[in-house]
Amino acid sequence: MHKSGTYLRRTAEVLALSFLLAGCALTDDALLPSLTGESASNKSKQTAAAAPSSDSTAPSSSAPGSGPRLGTTVFEAPGVTPAQPTGTAVGQKVEELRTDLSRLQTRMAEHNDSLQGYRAAARQSATAYHNMVGEVNARLQVGTTPGNPELVAQWNGAQGELNKVGESISSLNTLSNEASSTSALAAFLLESTRATLGLRGAVEEDHRQLAVLEDEVNKTVVVIDRLLNELTEDVARAQNYFAAERSNLTAMQVAIDNGEYIGTSLASRAYGIPAAAPAGGASALVGQRQPLVVIRFNESKVEYEQALFTAVSRALDRKPNAGFDLVAVAPNVGTPAQVSLATSRSRRNAEGVLRTLTNMGLPADRITLSATSSKNAQVNEVHVYVR
Repeated sequence: MHKSGTYLRRTAEVLALSFLLAGCALTDDALLPSLTGESASNKSKQTAAAAPSSDSTAPSSSAPGSGPRLGTTVFEAPGVTPAQPTGTAVGQKVEELRTDLSRLQTRMAEHNDSLQGYRAAARQSATAYHNMVGEVNARLQVGTTPGNPELVAQWNGAQGELNKVGESISSLNTLSNEASSTSALAAFLLESTRATLGLRGAVEEDHRQLAVLEDEVNKTVVVIDRLLNELTEDVARAQNYFAAERSNLTAMQVAIDNGEYIGTSLASRAYGIPAAAPAGGASALVGQRQPLVVIRFNESKVEYEQALFTAVSRALDRKPNAGFDLVAVAPNVGTPAQVSLATSRSRRNAEGVLRTLTNMGLPADRITLSATSSKNAQVNEVHVYVR
């Protein structure tokens, strides 16, 4: 567990920022309070009437029992009607086509069996995954020790089950390729059956059998095409589900490290075009525009994660395609060598903030990182700007 002083400091910082955030709109020019290592006693005086942030909840998509929305159709072959040989050359061709259709339907039945098996495996793994995630969520909602080994073990188990869902997606992709080949064979068989109607030397029984065969081939083509279409939808839905849950697992990993949930993954809120680097570099931002957040590293450990998450998530709520510019700002005091060392330390701090944001689910291509020095900075700072 945290030491009491550290825990109070962190709680006070979070609530103070949440209180101030509630009273101001997040725009590109909104200035939020700095995040520093001030004492918990000073912070707690500001937060007596502050309400907890509504963002610190578990991901909603991780509800127990939910999973990829896969199809439920069972695809059955229409069958092949037996017939007596006529003894003609056309009749022999009809028998060959009937044998080909039987093989095609057997292949389609194998596709159906594989599809149902992969669906069942994906659902089973998803159920096990959500059960584990639900247990971890319950522990995180009430708070626990940072890096709790029990939760780490459950997280690893959940990741393993989700990876099994990923393996099912791979199997479904392979099956989709096989079904596409079978669909092409079915279309070729239908054309061959129709072409046989034009052969010379047939008796009326040959044409009767060909008419029945054509109907059965046509029905088989329809069933195979429906199987392929539903299989394609299954793959797309499963891939979307897998990507979303991978993002939620990343957010959960951060929560386990902290011993409580910071909030839902930022990936579910960020979309649109990637952010471009600011024109004019870092110097064009510092002192010229108001930052969304200023994190001051005036102590060896500054716990800024919850407040940063709240600020960025609310900015994304207002502007989902926003980009974020991180600027490492070092004090411009002392010799050139001292300024260079301070700039290097400040950049490492900014790299840590960048990793925190990506762990929260914000795509890395939405963030730029730069460094500068300023005579107005007293300690190393990281400024976060919205674009």
